[in-house]
Amino acid sequence: MTTGVAVRRSWWSEHAELGIAGLLGAVGVLVAVDTVAEGTLAAGSGSDPIGPGVVPLVLSAALLVLSALLAVDVLRGGHGEAEAGEDVDLDTPMDLRTVGMLAGVLIATALLIPVLGWPIAGTVLFAGAAYALGSRRLEVDLAVAATVSLVTWVVFDGLLGVDLPGGPLMGVLG
Repeated sequence: MTTGVAVRRSWWSEHAELGIAGLLGAVGVLVAVDTVAEGTLAAGSGSDPIGPGVVPLVLSAALLVLSALLAVDVLRGGHGEAEAGEDVDLDTPMDLRTVGMLAGVLIATALLIPVLGWPIAGTVLFAGAAYALGSRRLEVDLAVAATVSLVTWVVFDGLLGVDLPGGPLMGVLG
């Protein structure tokens, strides 16, 4: 129900997306300054003729261009649309039990990776997160978590060459 009273919003409230544009610009400048400070702009070698400083500078330029385009759009009246399909009641308090369980699972995973390796620690992560978010089918959750964890380990360790610790399963799986 409208009361006929117009609510006057401040200029900053109307142009809140300028904060995102500023953040993008700041990150772009930070990347450029860091790249120059590292001294990686020198030409590469015979095997890498471009050199290691090109990609960060391209990313920095892209961030600065996106920042400028967003700022211009916002100043011309563009703005993000509200999420119409979101089913969240902002008046409901946060479920601290769920947040605490998820934080515990993340901490446990971080502590278990060096000891038990990624496949087992990842299984704890995925199954624990499923439990914290309400799933109570332990057998299915463990099977899915173990599968996802093993596939992730094989893809990263075996195919991409990113060394994830295998833990006790290292001798068994390869």
